[in-house]
Amino acid sequence: MAKTVKTTYFCKNCGAESPKWVGRCPNCGEWNTLVEERVATKPAGNKRFFSNDDNKHTPVTPVKISQIKAEEMPRIKLPSGELNRVLGGGLVPGSIVLIGGEPGIGKSTLVLQNVIRIRSRRVLYISGEESTQQLRMRADRIARSNMDCECYLLCETSLETIFNSIIAYRPNLIIVDSIQTIASDELESAAGSVSQVRECAAAFQRYAKETNTPVILIGHINKEGSIAGPKVLEHIVDAVLQFEGDRQYMYRILRSIKNRFGNTSEIGIYEMKEDGLREVTNPSEMLISQSDEPLSGTAIGVTMDGARPFLIEVQALVSTAAYGTAQRSVTGFDQRRMNMLLAVLEKRVGFKLAQKDVFLNIAGGLKVNDPAMDLPIICATLSSNVDMAINKGICFTGEVGLSGEIRPVMRIEQRITEAAKLGFDSIVVPARNLKGIKTDKLGIKVIEVSKVVEAFRYLFG
Repeated sequence: MAKTVKTTYFCKNCGAESPKWVGRCPNCGEWNTLVEERVATKPAGNKRFFSNDDNKHTPVTPVKISQIKAEEMPRIKLPSGELNRVLGGGLVPGSIVLIGGEPGIGKSTLVLQNVIRIRSRRVLYISGEESTQQLRMRADRIARSNMDCECYLLCETSLETIFNSIIAYRPNLIIVDSIQTIASDELESAAGSVSQVRECAAAFQRYAKETNTPVILIGHINKEGSIAGPKVLEHIVDAVLQFEGDRQYMYRILRSIKNRFGNTSEIGIYEMKEDGLREVTNPSEMLISQSDEPLSGTAIGVTMDGARPFLIEVQALVSTAAYGTAQRSVTGFDQRRMNMLLAVLEKRVGFKLAQKDVFLNIAGGLKVNDPAMDLPIICATLSSNVDMAINKGICFTGEVGLSGEIRPVMRIEQRITEAAKLGFDSIVVPARNLKGIKTDKLGIKVIEVSKVVEAFRYLFG
């Protein structure tokens, strides 16, 4: 039967379909996300799928779960150890991975510098944004020494042409940069629309599962910082990796938002340099100031990002308000939580900070959400307020409650071990957080405090 062309509306956030435009999506509740698209459909008719009449499809026999052999899936090791860590040990054959991030953050650089170092597999790099000459210039910059690899470049945006090339070359790994630039001739809408992104991603997923070929998709993000396109795109893929960081700083963090084959608590840290991204295997040494001069307003906190502990420097500056109204400025931390901590200091410890400016900075340009950073932030603020420096050999970890108590934090043994490994003499931790842990074997002095007042007395008498 002939196809009919109709106009419908799709939500850019969740992919829900609506016959008419509405201001708010009835599925996800987002405002102004419905866009108009032309779609071609076939009349469904009155065919009943549960009828045996004129059935051309051969039935498939289900398999009992106990009869399926549980085998360990061999992973493809990529040259980047940090990328392997976030993926859960490597790239699983037949998997499809989506990498997202802001423009210019380094997504294409991360993928390209890995694939051009692979020697044992044929890689097809599909680019819909750059020419082959531009890709060669980038490859020369990030891999000057050896370009003898099995990496083939294809600059094309037509889905049908791309799959003709894939069938002809039979690559062992496929890179798509980016999925928003690929369009199918079967659909009436433009590239980057909800239907195009959904259908193109589904086509790559079917090919990955049928041929056991891993596929890496690079995707754009919207102004809210999430993956652009319908939410169904994240459900199609096996893993979603978010590449984030401030472009004014040199550090980049690779997070796993979804991973069917590994843990989502792992992160990878990179440093952006002229010749590409460099892995940061020990971020604690780079995030702590190496100055020997004691300065007030600085404290070292032990934080956890996922399953990875590292130490980071907190800088605070407290000064008299010059313009009458006190200012509160925060970089790398939640401002509302800092206001809560300042209220605790004023109410429970007795410091009058209402008429003072407070500036807080997390060194290195990182954003920290760990509640265990409350205690180092409090200590840095107190140090700046009384203008007395904290001993360089002391670090802190602990969550601060509204009544001024220091609450226990998770994975305290990993935090203490990381501080001892970096040569710190002592660490201030919450009381009753060391149940079942023998501190004499950790190689560092552990000071337990139960209230903010106790921490202040220990540091400044």
